[in-house]
Amino acid sequence: QVQLVESGGGLVQPGGSLRLSCAASGSSLSIYAMGWYRQAPGKQRELVATITSSGGTTYADSVKGRCTISRDNAKKMVYLQMNSLKPEDTAVYYCNRIYPPHPWGQGTQVTVSS
Repeated sequence: QVQLVESGGGLVQPGGSLRLSCAASGSSLSIYAMGWYRQAPGKQRELVATITSSGGTTYADSVKGRCTISRDNAKKMVYLQMNSLKPEDTAVYYCNRIYPPHPWGQGTQVTVSS
């Protein structure tokens, strides 16, 4: 069974940076589009960024210009580099296959606060 393990979150001040990592074990990662999602308390989970099997990317308007998604298929890893972080970026961040999705992992908490 596929396991998704997110890491790299933490507490940062506004304007700071974080690099999130996603390890996808038990899966042939290379043939699937992957995405990063986030969910704040009381809000729906939203799609932040996607990356296709060939490396094409998309970003939500809220993070465009501040985030970069990347992947390493050989290592079964997906990354999200986040810069110029804002308080509204505070959320639990998850990775997953776009379609069909796997069971959700635990996510990694990102808190942007002074």
